[in-house]
Amino acid sequence: MRIIRYRRAQGDQTIRYGFLEGDTVLEFRGNLYEHFEVGPPVAGLPDVTLLAPVMPPKIVCVGRNYAAHAAELGNAVPAEPLLFLKPPSAVVGPGDPIVLPPGVGRVDFEGELALVIRRKTRQVAPDEVPDHVLGITCLDDVTARDLQKKDRTFARAKGFDTFCPLGPTLLVDDIRRPRRIETRVDGTVRQSGSTEDMIFDVCALVSYISHIMTLVPGDVVATGTPPGVGPLAPGQAVSVEVEGVGALENPVVSGRNPGAITA
Repeated sequence: MRIIRYRRAQGDQTIRYGFLEGDTVLEFRGNLYEHFEVGPPVAGLPDVTLLAPVMPPKIVCVGRNYAAHAAELGNAVPAEPLLFLKPPSAVVGPGDPIVLPPGVGRVDFEGELALVIRRKTRQVAPDEVPDHVLGITCLDDVTARDLQKKDRTFARAKGFDTFCPLGPTLLVDDIRRPRRIETRVDGTVRQSGSTEDMIFDVCALVSYISHIMTLVPGDVVATGTPPGVGPLAPGQAVSVEVEGVGALENPVVSGRNPGAITA
């Protein structure tokens, strides 16, 4: 099943959860992190505005988890997962603009599969991880590449507002199933990979992270990007698609934030 977070395009602006079946939005009954069930149809997809499927307490990201991506940036493959954090304030939803800050140089797209944590997760074994994950979604780990090289740390390069598009749906399914990941810029495929190519699989990643920090409901774990990353320019549109989740599409604009972000 695919879960969405949305508000109606017209009228009541209350933020709700729902289920997406084709182009029909079904009522969400229950608690996202406990028990929930599907209700009757409540709207059509054109009648709602999709938001980021969760607003995470924290976003834990994994670098260089695909050997070919490490190679394209001239980096060695890590012996253990390379972790960094993106701030929750970077999150935007489907259709929201990625804002290129003035003066930062090259800004890259990085399409990824992301996991959403369902329950408190601390020091779990890899085979326990599926019970702790609610589902998967798409994430674009937007990166100010020149700043990343200059700083030798990732916080500034990865942390700008709008640098973490998330969505469009949250797919509740077996997280161990192989998934295709594609990123397109203006309709042209720039990244095409599979989670089978990860150095550390999703269960190994969550287990590893849980032995360092406690994960809580709603936390997001970004699992790394396949090769093919590249720069974004104002006026372009970038789309990240994870098999079964749908396509996360965001326009790219320059300068200061041009308006309210609807995440």
